[in-house]
Amino acid sequence: MTRKTTQNPPVRTEKPRSAGGALSGILGAVAMSAIAGVLVTAAVTPVVALSGTAANSAVDIFENLPDHLNPGRLAEPSTLWATDKDTGEEFQLTEFYDQDRETVGWDDISQFVKDAAVAEEDPRFYTHGGVDMLATARAVLQNAAGQNLSGASTITMQYVRNVLIQDALAIPDEEEQKAAYKDAMKQDVDRKLKEMKLAISIEKKYPKDEILLGYLNIALFGRTIYGIESAAQYYYSSSAKDLSLAQAASLVAIVNNPGHLQIDVPENIPANKERRDKILGSMLNHGKITQAQYDEAIATEVTPVIKERRQGCAVAEANYGVGNFCDYVQRYIKQDPSFGDTPEEREFNFSRGGYQIKTTIDLPMQAAATASMRENVPALLDGIDVGAATSSIEVGTGRVLAMVQNRPFSNDPEAVEQDPGLSAINYNTDYEYGGSSGFQVGSTFKAVTLAEWIRTGHSVQDIVNVNGRTVPLQSFPDSCSPDGVYGYGNWEFSNDNTQITGNRSVLTATAQSINGGFVSMQQKMDLCETYAMGAKLGIHRAAPQNTNEDLNNYGTTELTRVPSGVFAGTDEVAPITMASAFGAFAGNGTVCTPVPIDQIIGPDGKEVEFTKSTCSEATSPEVAAGVAYALQYAVTNGLADHARSAYGTPHLAKTGTTDEVKDNWTVGASTKVATATWVGNAGPVQLADGTWDRVSTQGFGNLMVADQSIWPAVMNVADARYGGDPFPEPSPTSTQAKTVTVPDVAGKSFDEASKTLTDLGFNVADGGEVDSAVGKGLVAHSDPAAGTELTQGSGVTLFRSNGEASAVPDGLIGATGNAAKSTLNSAGFTRVDFSCEANGKADGKKHKVVSVSPGSGEEANTNGTVTLTLACGKP
Repeated sequence: MTRKTTQNPPVRTEKPRSAGGALSGILGAVAMSAIAGVLVTAAVTPVVALSGTAANSAVDIFENLPDHLNPGRLAEPSTLWATDKDTGEEFQLTEFYDQDRETVGWDDISQFVKDAAVAEEDPRFYTHGGVDMLATARAVLQNAAGQNLSGASTITMQYVRNVLIQDALAIPDEEEQKAAYKDAMKQDVDRKLKEMKLAISIEKKYPKDEILLGYLNIALFGRTIYGIESAAQYYYSSSAKDLSLAQAASLVAIVNNPGHLQIDVPENIPANKERRDKILGSMLNHGKITQAQYDEAIATEVTPVIKERRQGCAVAEANYGVGNFCDYVQRYIKQDPSFGDTPEEREFNFSRGGYQIKTTIDLPMQAAATASMRENVPALLDGIDVGAATSSIEVGTGRVLAMVQNRPFSNDPEAVEQDPGLSAINYNTDYEYGGSSGFQVGSTFKAVTLAEWIRTGHSVQDIVNVNGRTVPLQSFPDSCSPDGVYGYGNWEFSNDNTQITGNRSVLTATAQSINGGFVSMQQKMDLCETYAMGAKLGIHRAAPQNTNEDLNNYGTTELTRVPSGVFAGTDEVAPITMASAFGAFAGNGTVCTPVPIDQIIGPDGKEVEFTKSTCSEATSPEVAAGVAYALQYAVTNGLADHARSAYGTPHLAKTGTTDEVKDNWTVGASTKVATATWVGNAGPVQLADGTWDRVSTQGFGNLMVADQSIWPAVMNVADARYGGDPFPEPSPTSTQAKTVTVPDVAGKSFDEASKTLTDLGFNVADGGEVDSAVGKGLVAHSDPAAGTELTQGSGVTLFRSNGEASAVPDGLIGATGNAAKSTLNSAGFTRVDFSCEANGKADGKKHKVVSVSPGSGEEANTNGTVTLTLACGKP
């Protein structure tokens, strides 16, 4: 980031004057002489108004000049602080400034400084009324003689000039600033007259000591160093109060010509000493110091002890590892309209405002996150543009507690070029807050689909088909699409977890992150509403989608509404956004926008308004409790078992992995703190065939499981510092299995029967054709059979009739074999066999039937064999 820096006053030079210039000087002298009497009166008696009756043209000019000057607020550094939540101890992270200035009070400045300024710059300071007429008369003569107008400025007039310069530098618009600065720096009679009248106005309003104090606090001491306190700190590593006589005179000397007299340039030291010694002589002549003091000071060499005042986020990174967070705070303010109408104006005000900014960062959590990040993910790896980030926020407030990534922060292009392991891009935030375009969130988005599942009245104990399979796109209701369905045609998807198949509970599908289960869930919900749930949770793309005009979110940061997203999280999202969303599941459904600032105090000691976190109900407490129940189960019995707390604090969490293991996530929370950790590809790399792509994290040591170490390292410290309560008890609706009676659908068409069962929440499968007397193609029966009580979502298989069966007639038992055979033949059964109950030879004429297979009333294929067992007796 480029900051505006204050310009040093131009060096005064003596140049030959043209005839026009000489004439102008004479006219200026005449004008000065004409108003001399008025100035004397005004200077000696400031309360006397300038008399209009004695006016001539020159006096008119003077009277028409502005007579009011408001010194305003001086530019001062803004400072970032971290506060320990337990002890209240504050730690300075860094500061920012366009002008290195620390305003101090009268008693905080050495008397040597005050005396040196008055003795050299304005010996009659305490007796004139803002304008020294003797000095003015001398300037008039110099001007008439063709010399530059100088020597007439009193301390009050110099103070006025510095105020005008500061007013110019306080203009955010660069062109307007340059024009105002040029006007304040002009060396002409008009500018001198304006200074005189404003000086008189200042003298009427303020006591002498306040004017001198203002002068010492506003003066430029070289580079961007303003005010005696910052000058003392920088040049002599001392406070202004503790400056020695020699040091005080040396610093006052700089003000005369900072570019040539500042003592951090070795070549300037002889000139500074010469000017210093002259000031010491003036102090002696005016009785401000003794001869002994003078002799000692004159004998002292000008020996600076430079203490550079470092600023910016590089300092925060070096001292506390919070460079990225520091940059986030800057950008947060730059986006805040409370600080100005444009980002440039906000940045300008921030670097000059003298704000004390109390940030939300928790340094122990930050330290734990940094240590684990450095241990698990290097800044650079051959073969992959490796990246990793973790963000933590406080549940219910949105306060950002930790923000770390694998590449330390630096916004110095030269430093980054020399060390590619540094970066100015913040992987934790949205593009406008740090330059990252986010990362696909993978299966962590399943938590959003689960929230919508529970919101629509379903239970985590409901049974769904978890298989990978091919499904019709029109099976996804979508009220955002013109036809009310997502699309047409077939879509094939698969599971990463292939060990669990069939019909399983939603709880199992969540804990084991099974894609098929979430497809089944989404087929029972509105796709539009699922993504609306994501939006309510604050989930959005880190950068606008600008690659596919056919998608619903082209040119926006809205989520991409596609069926695969409900289980695969195909949008690129910032880690801090995911932490915020999961904070809602842990916080009774309330989502709070991330905020890195607790309080801002202005230089006047009053609070400064800024954009605070906005909290809203993303979903009801009942839905949040249901999601928390399932995600806590994922920790205790699922793939997120690494998210268990070392302190026994209840945690909820969801893992996420994208295609080919390019990205890995753990996102979760306690009731107090939510954390999102991502490890993967920061960007593409060039492959062997010359193309560019992101690569799998497999094959790079433990990189693909690094999130499983970083996340608990952060959360364990969070648990120790913030604790955590049990999650609220979920409602029975969201956790208890619902049972439904299987209806009798025999004789219905397959589609009609399937719809009946689907509407009741069953998953329907086609069992193919079976022998049945029901009309061909109609449903013969179901399995489980009609009347069975099943958990909602269980599978029911429908069997269709081939129309080639008939019921075995009743009344066969007790009839003779031949009579029973005749009855069967009449019913369409052409193949009838006899068998004996015991040994013997069957005789259909006399032996009677004791059993039938298939039994009476059962359906059997009419081309099949019906066996009649006869009571044959013994041979």
